[in-house]
Amino acid sequence: MGLGTTIRLARVFSHASGNLFGAAVDHFIGYGDVRSGGLANLPRALSDIMNAGPDSVTILPGAAKQLWKPYSGRAALILQGGLFTPDDRVRELAATPEDAVRAGADALAVAIPVRGDSEGSYLRWLTDTVRDAAAVEMPVFAHIYPRNQDKQIIFTPEEIAWAVRCGIETGVDVIKVGFPGDKVAFAEIVASCPTPVVLAGGPKTASFAEALTQVVDGIQVGAKGAVVGRNMWGAPDITAAATAYKAVIHDGLVADAATKLAPDA
Repeated sequence: MGLGTTIRLARVFSHASGNLFGAAVDHFIGYGDVRSGGLANLPRALSDIMNAGPDSVTILPGAAKQLWKPYSGRAALILQGGLFTPDDRVRELAATPEDAVRAGADALAVAIPVRGDSEGSYLRWLTDTVRDAAAVEMPVFAHIYPRNQDKQIIFTPEEIAWAVRCGIETGVDVIKVGFPGDKVAFAEIVASCPTPVVLAGGPKTASFAEALTQVVDGIQVGAKGAVVGRNMWGAPDITAAATAYKAVIHDGLVADAATKLAPDA
């Protein structure tokens, strides 16, 4: 890892806790009806999230161009380069490492699904991106989501272990995966990984407290924080929900205590 990559990663993981409280608003392709829900007004959702002081924000290049300037220097900027739907209706790379450099970003994220007939081409996305990123010292975050035979995203320990292994083998700098619902299994997965692992905000849970508990459990066994999307911007009070996540990631609050910071979530 060169100096530029090291410096950029230090800006992303800048909090004294050593953990990452990342916010994600890169859900455009999978979002569906853009007239309703937490991202219907993207500028407002981003403003509400930024009020909680995240360490980083992951956002698509066009949205970053339109919206990020007022927040420059307040959080690390991570461009999302991967656009996919689990059924492969959409499968495109929207940003390169050079695009991330031009935008002043601190990292480039590439979201991919794994398993299924198209798995190889997605892994090639990552290996090509890692190769090109090395030339410009741009860290690569891989957001990796396993699929079942029905092309639905799943979170079993076996498949999360496979997702993490894909990140290792492609040489990315940080791996983001969902919590597999088994703390012991996740501890084994993280312990076997030489690459930092951060949690995705999903899978969707029955309650906000359960979502926070997944993050608490994951951090306790070695995850280096979480990058959260819909469980923040999908809450009635986005800033309060983000503040609760920040408390469990950086301050070590247990889930029950953190939920009091977002009583309507």
